[in-house]
Amino acid sequence: MHDQYDVVIIGAGFTGLTAALDLARAGRKVLVLEKDSSPGGLAGTFEFKDGVTVEKFYHHWFNNDDYIPEIARELGVENLIVTQPSRTGMYFNGRLWRLSTPLDLLKFTPLSILDRIRLGLLVFKVRKIRDWKTIEHLSIREWLEPLCGKNVFKIVWQPLIESKFSVYADAVNAVWFWKKLVLRGSTRDKQGGEQLAYFRGGFGRLAQYMSDAISASGGEIRYGVDVSGANIEDGKIQSLKTSGGDISARQFLFTPSFPIIANILDQVANPAWLESLRRVNYLGNMCLVLQLDRSLSDTYWLNVNDPGFPFVGVIEHTNFDPPENYHGKHLVFISRYLATQDPVWSYSDDEYLDFAIKHLQRMFPAMERSWIQDAKVWRAEYAQPVTERDYSKYVPSADTPFSNAMISTMAQIYPEDRGTNYAVREGRSAAVKINELLA
Repeated sequence: MHDQYDVVIIGAGFTGLTAALDLARAGRKVLVLEKDSSPGGLAGTFEFKDGVTVEKFYHHWFNNDDYIPEIARELGVENLIVTQPSRTGMYFNGRLWRLSTPLDLLKFTPLSILDRIRLGLLVFKVRKIRDWKTIEHLSIREWLEPLCGKNVFKIVWQPLIESKFSVYADAVNAVWFWKKLVLRGSTRDKQGGEQLAYFRGGFGRLAQYMSDAISASGGEIRYGVDVSGANIEDGKIQSLKTSGGDISARQFLFTPSFPIIANILDQVANPAWLESLRRVNYLGNMCLVLQLDRSLSDTYWLNVNDPGFPFVGVIEHTNFDPPENYHGKHLVFISRYLATQDPVWSYSDDEYLDFAIKHLQRMFPAMERSWIQDAKVWRAEYAQPVTERDYSKYVPSADTPFSNAMISTMAQIYPEDRGTNYAVREGRSAAVKINELLA
């Protein structure tokens, strides 16, 4: 198969879909290649046995995200974005604590009154930082502990950072945490509660709307296609080697994680550039999605701060988007970040389910296995880029050794963290550059 396209995009996550949509609307002949069977990437959806659809990995938007609503408006589906308050909490020392409002914070007795005040003032201190590069050389601990005190850091932040970044907890730079606090602080309503947004029917539904719009604009998406290499001539990629044959184009955009791109171009790119891609470390994520016949608690997002538990969070999705939208079932995401060398990564689905239930029953003693109507374990090998000290100095740019190829991945969204909102922003930026090159 020898096809000629203006642009071939590898990956049908939100970056690839956005770039494809803008380029197709500009009249370019666009092809998107996706290894999976559906669009959305890490924000893709699946069906339980009874037909209930939900994300493979938990997702929501913040009420100050701009780029996603813009796409939804263009597609005429903005009415499917639902914004509502969320209930957040913390599991610490064998107890669930509500932490949705400033009043909840004042009731958090594991911290002294002084430490509670320090924790409450942290967001205001963080907002004073205007130039993130001034703290990029510091680890989260080095930057945060002097701001909030050792006890606040030990009880509130250290367990979350260690659960989130596993073996890299002491290597992640302060910018990652700074940006999180700044963004979260700006999503609060007048009462101090947090407003979050969700796309009715799941993010995969929005990805499908985008896919349909690409097709309607003359673009093409092929699913189940594995890209394994490239043919090079005169410093350009002439075609990609795929499971469907060679595919040619004038321009190429790679959106998967750096290690995947490095593997595709391993035989044709210079070793120094390949090494720069592989320099960025990633953590995997194991996400157990449970379908229950009843609720575990009334909390949407439960941070697990107790070091005796192996999860970063228990996210009861139907405490945010109600059970009526899921055949009356209650949906819970159990998230664990880990290095893929961790023995837990190799657990079978049944082994991991048993492992998780054992710990959930410690958190929720009334829980019985019979509550589980269905369960699915999802794994993402490159779920979280690790932004180490001075990350901006070593993260690869959009350029490649080939004059007609560029990359745009979630590891380049920095200083923001990965997410669909910023993926849309990066996809639009890539489309502008590619359009200029094709002119």
